[in-house]
Amino acid sequence: MFTSKREPGHPDRRRCGDVQQMTTAGRRPGIASEMTATAVRDTLKALGIGRGDEVIVPSYGPGAPADGARLAGATPVFADIDPRTYCVDPASVAACVTSRTAALVPVNVFGHPAAMDLLDDLAVRHGLAVVEEAPSGEDVGAVARRRAHARFLDSALTGVVVPYTAPGAHHVYHQYTVRVPGNGRPDRDAYLRALAVRGVRATVSVPVPVHRMPAHRAAAPVELPQTELVAADSLSLPVHSGLTQRELTHIATVCNRLGGIV
Repeated sequence: MFTSKREPGHPDRRRCGDVQQMTTAGRRPGIASEMTATAVRDTLKALGIGRGDEVIVPSYGPGAPADGARLAGATPVFADIDPRTYCVDPASVAACVTSRTAALVPVNVFGHPAAMDLLDDLAVRHGLAVVEEAPSGEDVGAVARRRAHARFLDSALTGVVVPYTAPGAHHVYHQYTVRVPGNGRPDRDAYLRALAVRGVRATVSVPVPVHRMPAHRAAAPVELPQTELVAADSLSLPVHSGLTQRELTHIATVCNRLGGIV
């Protein structure tokens, strides 16, 4: 069981679904794993966070942090993202903090880690709890192959904005998410259809930001300009560890030929 609450200047840091207390000196998970609403709820409730509290969560990514906050009785407050990493922007998180803020739930998006150093500093200043994702225990070889695939696509692709990796970050590429320049969703969706016709099975990983989903639309209107832009113009290309070099080359060739069409 959890035995203590957060204290000003020394926030609890919890891994979702884990009962081990983690301070700012503890080990920080580097590989994202699935985060469920139930696990977020249970972790928040164990910290004594519930009705009357606010929990800062991202809108771009899984709905579990926001859903879990609501299940715990707290109010999710949506922060905007860094448009390069797709992870929650510490500056936006800082702007969301009020006297009711009790915790924040950062997410490692598509395999890029959240900016935990900056978020930890913010939590220390405001006495907030931090609920993190648990490490996945993923196969090291599969991660290495995905990273190699991503390096090839980074160097081969033209006409799209390839994923960014922050200095010192270890991106594990659960998704290889690019941005399609142009007129937002119309051009992105046209690009997606054109890829499919040519045998490239791309996906839209976040078709609707969480703050626009029915369960959360009743809350006060929120302006998340970067979240909206990225949700409208991004798509994920295949990058799984089983891809062959021929398949990777085909993906790059198709994308590059579409540059002047879509």
